[in-house]
Amino acid sequence: MSSAHDTVDLLSAMIRNACVNDGSPDSGQESRNAGVLLDYLSDTSVQVEVVEPHPGRVSAVFRVPGRHRDAPALTLLGHTDVVPADPRTWTHDPFSGAVRDGIVWGRGAIDMLNLTAAMAVVTRAVARRPRPLAGDLVFAAVADEESGSRFGAGWIARHRPELLAWDHALTESAGAHVGSGAVSVTVGEKGSFPRRLLVRGRSGHGSMPWGARNAAVIAAEAVARIARHRPAARTDERWEAFVHAQELPPAVTSALLDPATLDDHLHRLGETARFAHALTHLTLTPTIVRAGGKINVIPGTAAVDIDIRALPGQSEDEADAELRAALGDLTEHITVEPLGSRTPSQSPPGRLYDTIGAAVSRRFPGRGPLPLLTAGGTDARFVRERGGLAYGFGLYSSDWDVGRYRRLFHGDDEHVDVESLRLTTDALQDVVESFLEEER
Repeated sequence: MSSAHDTVDLLSAMIRNACVNDGSPDSGQESRNAGVLLDYLSDTSVQVEVVEPHPGRVSAVFRVPGRHRDAPALTLLGHTDVVPADPRTWTHDPFSGAVRDGIVWGRGAIDMLNLTAAMAVVTRAVARRPRPLAGDLVFAAVADEESGSRFGAGWIARHRPELLAWDHALTESAGAHVGSGAVSVTVGEKGSFPRRLLVRGRSGHGSMPWGARNAAVIAAEAVARIARHRPAARTDERWEAFVHAQELPPAVTSALLDPATLDDHLHRLGETARFAHALTHLTLTPTIVRAGGKINVIPGTAAVDIDIRALPGQSEDEADAELRAALGDLTEHITVEPLGSRTPSQSPPGRLYDTIGAAVSRRFPGRGPLPLLTAGGTDARFVRERGGLAYGFGLYSSDWDVGRYRRLFHGDDEHVDVESLRLTTDALQDVVESFLEEER
């Protein structure tokens, strides 16, 4: 099987490249990480295609041809950009890629340079096989996932779709343990309906606040109301399986399965509670507030950006209705501006899902796959939009539960242990070879 040493080295190198995507077109500069992967695979016979929709926003696509053109193909879809990190709130330099006591530290160690590195290592191993697998393996190291993928997988889907195999794909994020019998596999993601609140007030001198209609104050009240708003819980068969896997006392299990009592018992899930809440609710989160430009001027306008995430089956209209309900009578001072729309997506079980489950059980006997949604967005949606099946993949050591794993996404002190990198690389190669070698 592939060596985890290469995975560790690649991960550290990509963390050090600091391909930070802040949403602006010139950020990211994923050409640096693409270069690392191109160098790593340069001594193989893989077919390579490089695309650069915007200067520095490079995606590299590697293809290992199979023996039979009509055999099922598989895409490994990894991104090479990361979100910003504030060094002042980290114990270790977020862009050091330091390896200490069996831990790799840095931004991207979990999201998702760890898996992208493992994908490269497995691609190299497959390319060096004396006998090719039956189906094609495609490894796409793409840009811009952290800001909507307009320069990455989204651009490829629109302009160069022939580069990827769209029927089956593996991407982020999964592999954490749930109870003693399950390992998470991501089968879908929530929808995203971001909104901007444009607040209308009336400007004036800061020394005379009485009777003023201060847009900053209205915006602050809007933020507070949205934070206090409680959309009703919704559950499904995935939630039921997730709760049973927690192995909680029967009374707690029953309470968590009932939408009417779920919220009052989420705390019983400990560190997993935040993720569990996201699995069962439409969420509205104020993230950016803008008002004023001079300390002695009462602002007449303000803006508040709201991150809204919806569950499968929930529509854009339902999200807007929840937002209006949260704002109440403040709506007379506010215009709601849509900032985009992405419907929820999910993949049913299939042969690739079963192959993942078998690989998990071989490494953790008695444990099987647990299908879950992810609260954030991934590039899997582009595969699903084209009719393919996409699953989040990975495999972590047994002390990584879902709460610990999810906490580190976009969080401080992001890290991963070398044993989990070994498990992921080993299991990924197992899945790739088992899926692509089985001819149908």
